[in-house]
Amino acid sequence: MIEIQQLSKQYGSKMALKELNLVIPEGKIFGFLGHNGAGKSTTIKSMVSIIEPTSGNIVVDGQVLTSNREAIKKRIGYVADSPDLFLQLTAGEYWDLIAEAYEIDKNERSVRLNELMTIFDMTSHQEETIASFSHGMRQKTMIIGALYSDPDIWILDEPLQGLDPQAAFDLKEMMKKHAEKGKTVIFSTHVLDSAQQLCDELAILKNGELLYNGTVSDLLLTAPSQSLESIYLAMTGKKESEPMMDALEDGGNAHD
Repeated sequence: MIEIQQLSKQYGSKMALKELNLVIPEGKIFGFLGHNGAGKSTTIKSMVSIIEPTSGNIVVDGQVLTSNREAIKKRIGYVADSPDLFLQLTAGEYWDLIAEAYEIDKNERSVRLNELMTIFDMTSHQEETIASFSHGMRQKTMIIGALYSDPDIWILDEPLQGLDPQAAFDLKEMMKKHAEKGKTVIFSTHVLDSAQQLCDELAILKNGELLYNGTVSDLLLTAPSQSLESIYLAMTGKKESEPMMDALEDGGNAHD
């Protein structure tokens, strides 16, 4: 179980996150929804120790993150909101780096890596540089790296973005199976159909504040004749006829 307690993040005069309180249970797929600047990526990056919150705590299975950072980080597989990392490395070199950082057993490395490369159709691309890849191939490279150590906690920031339909389907099936094992899957998305299809529970954020936290089914019951998209747009103050551009994450915005 992950507890987010009174978590806040301030950039100058802007409050990117305002005293967020959440409990993320094990054995569930937990989704973050929200438009640009809502606080999704700020929350996720705080959980994976990229951002230091201004105040508040993150507690993982009773351990406070700030006091047990290394141990907790080794339990997390993280996919960032941009796959444009380590571009000078080949895919194989990047995965070797991950294997060393996570101290993956040398006897298990080839089996685990071959399994993931096969699933994501990356077996023939190990010796190619990440810089030479398309966006989707870079995304698959990062996903393989995140899942390579078989971590208990998956934290995936816009993981489906850029994936081909087969890879997206396979990842979604893996997310479901991971949760079925009693493990934790956390992901953000702007694709509401994916959220409705995958999530057991949701947190909807707007301007750094929590608008909703609960199950997808309970949220849909608030307006039985409407889709998740319609309910979401109503909650966030948007109209369905308005452009959705500001409901999309820009990925590299440090204030989200």
